Amino acid sequence: MPKRRQTPDRPTDMNQLAKRIVAISTGQESDEMPQVVDPRRAKRGEARAAKLTPEKRKAIAKKAAEARWGKG
Repeated sequence: MPKRRQTPDRPTDMNQLAKRIVAISTGQESDEMPQVVDPRRAKRGEARAAKLTPEKRKAIAKKAAEARWGKG
């Protein structure tokens, strides 16, 4: 399944699209997508990593490496 594009939706009418391109190129309008923060996912792994001790992080990384590369 193709991924959705990450740019804002563009107008399908050629005149509106031309106006938008001019507005972006002259700096009147931004071409960046607005940042939408989902409060349930805002922290991601940073909060978990901050709670882990260095020894525990090393153990997790070692387990992941063994799962990926095999026990050699």
